[in-house]
Amino acid sequence: MSGVGRDWAGEQLVLAAQRGDPEAISAVVQGAHPHVRRFAQHLCASSADAEDAAQEALITLYRKIGTLNATAALASWMFRIVRNECLRRARYLLDRGPLTADFAPEIVASAEDEVLRRLDADQLTQAISALPDLQRRVLIMRDVLGYPGRATADALGLSTTAMKSQLHRARTAIRHNLDRNP
Repeated sequence: MSGVGRDWAGEQLVLAAQRGDPEAISAVVQGAHPHVRRFAQHLCASSADAEDAAQEALITLYRKIGTLNATAALASWMFRIVRNECLRRARYLLDRGPLTADFAPEIVASAEDEVLRRLDADQLTQAISALPDLQRRVLIMRDVLGYPGRATADALGLSTTAMKSQLHRARTAIRHNLDRNP
């Protein structure tokens, strides 16, 4: 991401935005939008989540640019916000439980059970986050969001065979990661 800050938000513009200049803030937010959206597309499971994460990051930028200490840190700050928002959305989907009626979520019998369930969800979220971009997107679309195979393949510009191969690799990597870190 080197040079991103220089392309769309020069130091003087960022300084003016930090001082509260409405035109400068607007210019920084508008300039950031395509970069933030593109980054979110690589991290989030779906285009809708990516757009929502990008919008959340831009709202945060608008509201909190005055708190940014270094103008050079703008791009990394924005991308960290997007990454955190994409992870928050993935965790939310994982915490909601299975999508089909045949697998009703377990009723929590005790606080210990709830803690263990959350630990398992955190481990799973970390394992999913560690996957390569394409495998992560395929896995989330198929196994978390429940998209049909053809729809997943089409959305990602893959053949059905390639999508199935990526899904198999993702599931294998997740299993390996969870077995290694019980």
